[in-house]
Amino acid sequence: MNKISMILLVICFVLAGCNSDTIDSPLYEGKSLVIGVIGDAPNIREKNVNFKKITFSQLEDQNLSPDFDAIFIMKEHLAEAANQKYAKKYINEGIPFFFMESKKSYIPFIYEELSYDDVPDLNSGMYATGYFQSNKEHQYWGYGLYNDKANEHNIEDVYTRIFTTIESLEVTVK
Repeated sequence: MNKISMILLVICFVLAGCNSDTIDSPLYEGKSLVIGVIGDAPNIREKNVNFKKITFSQLEDQNLSPDFDAIFIMKEHLAEAANQKYAKKYINEGIPFFFMESKKSYIPFIYEELSYDDVPDLNSGMYATGYFQSNKEHQYWGYGLYNDKANEHNIEDVYTRIFTTIESLEVTVK
């Protein structure tokens, strides 16, 4: 009986290990990226990705594509980012934009007639949404968290997948 109890205990530990809320994904090891960020730069694992803080004034007034591979807009700035004066920028800039923790996808950012509050929450489970338009064709992405669990490892995994997407676009001319 003691031997059976021991075997059951081992099986329980093995099964508990299989039901993890964390994903262990490989690092992004592609080309070095420079990403503009409105808000605080996220914590990431990669050493070949650099964040450079930008403002909405720079977003509005400058051509950012020569300097950046992408732009991240963090959660606390999403309402302002949906201001109609930026919509054309997201569409015409020639680099991808990523909206962190937007529950409204990319919709309020590219349609001038909509504010952030006008668009209902989609409850899609996406942690980040990306948008890119090139040659009148647009692409968008949604990045969810592993097992829908917000923890350090799963959030880092989202950023790693975003970096891979950015590199795959090969839009930066430096």
